[in-house]
Amino acid sequence: MFTGLIQATGTLFHKGDTQVYIRWQTAALPPTLADVELGDSIAVDGICLTVETILPDGFVAAVSPETLDRTSLGRLADGSRVNLESSLRVGSKIGGHFVTGHIDGQGQLEEATATADAWRLSFTVGDRRVARYIVPKGSIAVNGISLTVADCSPSGNWFAVAVIPVTYRETTLQHLRPGQTVNLEGDVLGKYVEKFMGGEAAPAGDGLSLEFLAEHGY
Repeated sequence: MFTGLIQATGTLFHKGDTQVYIRWQTAALPPTLADVELGDSIAVDGICLTVETILPDGFVAAVSPETLDRTSLGRLADGSRVNLESSLRVGSKIGGHFVTGHIDGQGQLEEATATADAWRLSFTVGDRRVARYIVPKGSIAVNGISLTVADCSPSGNWFAVAVIPVTYRETTLQHLRPGQTVNLEGDVLGKYVEKFMGGEAAPAGDGLSLEFLAEHGY
């Protein structure tokens, strides 16, 4: 589990078809990444990966065919910058929202525009697996970054976010170009609500109803 608050950025390199090597600047690492151990979970551009090998300047992690298919990882060129966040620890502050590191789908940057005190980024989403969880003022993780949806289309196939300067400067958002693919994860709360409401993921007859709410004191 993560919070979507990026702690550092690193540089990605592919090691064959099944592993990636993430290199970081050791001097700039926060304590939560500096003491990484074998088996730890680290979100790389929002993708939960498991540390298999620790190196003096980074780590190696395995990637599955599902990860390569569902995320942008397989299309990133060697030397690409990626966002990094260590897993949430008991007692840590939760400044973003709960992020699982399990990517729902992908989107593409449409436009990035500087405003007086922020950046406004808009994205298109062709994947219904994530578009259905995008709602106004809801939470969305873009390449692992916890952001709030400022505006969106009714279907969720387009949305915009406002990004404060420090987030834009300290993450890979500054390197995105129109048309570039990003990893998207919808708010996990929306997935449970969908199931309880009898949505696409729910078995027939198991949806949330007024009778159920009344029975449980709502």
